[in-house]
Amino acid sequence: MRHLAVLALLILVLPVAVRAQEIILREDPRPPLLKQLDGEWLMKGDVLGKPVTYLLVAGPTLRARFTELHMRDLAQPPQYEARVFLGFDAESGELIAHWMDEFGARYSIPHGTGRIDGSILQFTFPYAGGPFRDTFEFDPRNGTWSFRIEAGKPDGSWKHFANVWGVDYEWV
Repeated sequence: MRHLAVLALLILVLPVAVRAQEIILREDPRPPLLKQLDGEWLMKGDVLGKPVTYLLVAGPTLRARFTELHMRDLAQPPQYEARVFLGFDAESGELIAHWMDEFGARYSIPHGTGRIDGSILQFTFPYAGGPFRDTFEFDPRNGTWSFRIEAGKPDGSWKHFANVWGVDYEWV
């Protein structure tokens, strides 16, 4: 009899639990510009003047509290791979970036902070050897992204480190 009671309870509760999980997964609190990154992007450009081509796969993760970017060089064998987690703190209006790549844990500290301004995601990493500034800019007219990385100079100006632009991978 006890088994029947447990089975009856499961029959009643399980559909409610499954529905609650579906609702949680449908919620996406990310700002529209972070959602615009979702997809697969072919990124071409340069790093320190050398040509590069990356596949960038982006989408929501951790209950859509972050946008995860997985960037991998298409060279054979790949020369670079990174995972970047972009989160938005609605209370402060701050963009938080965690950049992790094949250079290891030491280089994933500190996290970057910045803002969303119109079609621009920009954040700065205050590394001990000098800051780096990352800027993602979306062009809604043609549906492309540009991504620029700059290194801070002692005089407060910025110098080119990398620049790539991307198109939706399905278009290629």
